[in-house]
Amino acid sequence: SVSDKKEYGAYTIRPKINRLLTDYLTDFPKLQFHPTGNSAITDGLDVAGLADQAVDGHVTELSWLKPGEAAARAAMAQRLKSLADYAINRNDPTKDGQSNMSPYLHFGQLSPQRLAWEVYNSDLSAEVRESFLEELIVRRELADNFCLYESSYDRFEGFPDWAKKSLNEHRRDSREHQYSLEQFEQAKTHEALWNACQQDLVNRGKLHGYLRMYWAKKILEWSPAPEEALEYAIKLNDTYSLDGSDPNGYCGVSWAIGGVHDRAWKERPVYGKIRYMNEAGCRRKFDVDYYLEKVSGASS
Repeated sequence: SVSDKKEYGAYTIRPKINRLLTDYLTDFPKLQFHPTGNSAITDGLDVAGLADQAVDGHVTELSWLKPGEAAARAAMAQRLKSLADYAINRNDPTKDGQSNMSPYLHFGQLSPQRLAWEVYNSDLSAEVRESFLEELIVRRELADNFCLYESSYDRFEGFPDWAKKSLNEHRRDSREHQYSLEQFEQAKTHEALWNACQQDLVNRGKLHGYLRMYWAKKILEWSPAPEEALEYAIKLNDTYSLDGSDPNGYCGVSWAIGGVHDRAWKERPVYGKIRYMNEAGCRRKFDVDYYLEKVSGASS
């Protein structure tokens, strides 16, 4: 591990990573095959049976990206050609600004080190390389660090003290809207943008990072308590997201709902001092109506 303790945020872990980056960001040695072959590994193993147990029948199979190592390498090569505006477009859900490599990374079909090495040695601008590697290495290591050193990484108890205190002080705040897990899952809230986010997650198995923050924060606002909000967000993310059940997911949800790796902000009802997001803010950030039309068209 790059650190032997739970880090406060990216600003504390980044220098530790940068000091070691050149030691570990290296090319891979040529693969050596074991002289005995690999038949002993699969002999007697019911691979089909294992696959059947892992499938959730009510989650639709996706077709917009191909699985496997070869597909991952092809996708990586393609994205390296189109990441020139990554630093500008990555936070706009209407632009094809994200790499979409997270499913391959999550399932081990592409190594984060391989992707980082290729980006580091690409002819992309220094700004794009730095922005991309910040997300791929620093933020990824920060999420791993959180789950490694915080045993309550998926519970309210794992939130920082200031956030727990603030959320506790606002437990009895009036909530204009409250929804059950089933209503959230079926995208039956009063807000069209949130519903579109949920539909996007279900239909594509992936939600843009900026929208996933908004999506989780609204679950906090529309749930009876932060514990339920955290439970709902994790359940939905792990069920439908291709990179669910991953430290990045647990850390991201805990950031949105519980202020993990964040700071106290202006105090508001329900949120307390947790950073606030709403549809109006999204509209200032990107073309929400275009996104709604895009999701609606994909769902029809």
